[in-house]
Amino acid sequence: MFGIINFEVFLVAGIILNLTPGTDTMYILGRSISQGKKAGILSVLGIASGALVHCLFAALGLSIILAKSALAFEVVKYAGATYLIFLGIKMLISKSNEKFELNEKKEKPNYRKIYISGIFTNILNPKVALFFLAFLPQFINPHYTQSPIPFLILGLTFVSTGTLWCLTLAIFSSKLSNRIRQNYKIKKWLDKITGGLFISLGIKLALSKK
Repeated sequence: MFGIINFEVFLVAGIILNLTPGTDTMYILGRSISQGKKAGILSVLGIASGALVHCLFAALGLSIILAKSALAFEVVKYAGATYLIFLGIKMLISKSNEKFELNEKKEKPNYRKIYISGIFTNILNPKVALFFLAFLPQFINPHYTQSPIPFLILGLTFVSTGTLWCLTLAIFSSKLSNRIRQNYKIKKWLDKITGGLFISLGIKLALSKK
C-alpha cells in the first residue's frame, strides 16, 4: 500500500532503533535532568521538529546532496558540532543562583531557546539525513522511489514512535531528578555535567565520518 513493503518489520526495527541511546537521547536527558520536565519535553518537540525537516528533505530528494557531496556533509557536520560545543561551554561557564528553588521568584529557563536548540541539534546532524536515506528506501517498492508519499509515511511513523519514547524518557528522568535539583549545589554540578555532555557530543559529531 502506497508503495510500502514489510511495514511491520519497519515498525519493529524503527522502535528498536528509537530505544537505542544516541545523541538525541543524551541531549534530552541532559535538558530534563538539569532544567526540568518542561525543558525536557520542549527538547523532545524540538528534536522531533528537526527530524520532520529531515523527513521532508528525504522525501523531496534534497538529502541526496549530503550523501553525494563531501563538502556539504562536512559543512553541516561542523556547524552542528560547533553548535553543540557552544551550548556545552555556555552551561559550563554559567553561574548558578545559590538561592535557586528557595525564593518564590524562581529562575526560569528560556523555553523558546530550548525548543529551537533541539531543532538545530537535529537538523545540523547530517548523519540523521543519511539515516533517512539509507533506512527508509529498504521498505519502499523500487517502483515508488520517485514518489514522496512512502517516504513521508515511513518518516512520520518513525518520528512519531521516537517522539513517544523520548517524551516518556523526558518525563520520568525529570521526575527522578526533581528532588536532586532542589539543592542548588547539586543543580550546579548537573549543569556542568550536562555542559560537558554537550561538548563531548559535539566533538563526537565533528570526528564522525560518513
